[in-house]
Parts: sequence; structure tokens; C-alpha cells
Amino acid sequence: MESKHSLFKSFKFAFEGLNTAIQKGRNFKIQLTFATAAVILGFILKLKSFEWLDLILVIVSVLILELLNTAIESIVDIVSPQIQEKAKIAKDVAAATVLIASIGSVIIGAILFIPKLIP
Repeated sequence: MESKHSLFKSFKFAFEGLNTAIQKGRNFKIQLTFATAAVILGFILKLKSFEWLDLILVIVSVLILELLNTAIESIVDIVSPQIQEKAKIAKDVAAATVLIASIGSVIIGAILFIPKLIP
């Protein structure tokens, strides 16, 4: 399927979406704050290459899931402005994906950082 927009415009739309998530998404800002703290801590503790790969993969996964959660919630709000059980399930399950990824990221962060903090 061919796009109606140039590659430049496609990137522009993607950056607008990212900007919207940063400006209006409270949870995205929280996830971004924790990600920034983890990266700073990674530099301070001099993570090895494979540890950086783990950390970046976890950070990107959580941020992607937060963006998808926001997109799903927005679509559900458009399609179902009234509270409905199936709409609630869609939103709750989307939020649960972020929760699971966040819990996993805390566990991976602990595995990466605690041995370096407590010799």
C-alpha cells in the first residue's frame, strides 16, 4: 500500500505524535523521566555494552507500549464515548501491557544496577 504522503511528511507526523505524547501524556512523561534516570545511572555506573543493550531494549519497549496504550485509549474514546464494558476492557488491557513492561523493567534495572551499587 503506497502512502499519500512524502517520507518527510511521514516523519513529521511521527515527531508530532511523539511531541503530543510528551506534552499531553502524563504517564509518558513519567516513563521518560525514569528512562532518563536509568540512562544517567548507566553512565555513572559504566554499564558494559551488553548491559546497555538490555537497558535500551527495556526502555524502548516500555515507551512503545505507553504510546500504543495512549493510541488505543484515544481510539476507544472516539468509538465509544460512553462507558461500556468492552471499551473498559480494551483500555484496561492496554494499560496492563504497560504495567507488565514497567514491572519487568524495574526487575531488569535491579539486576543491572544493584550489583554495581552494592559491591
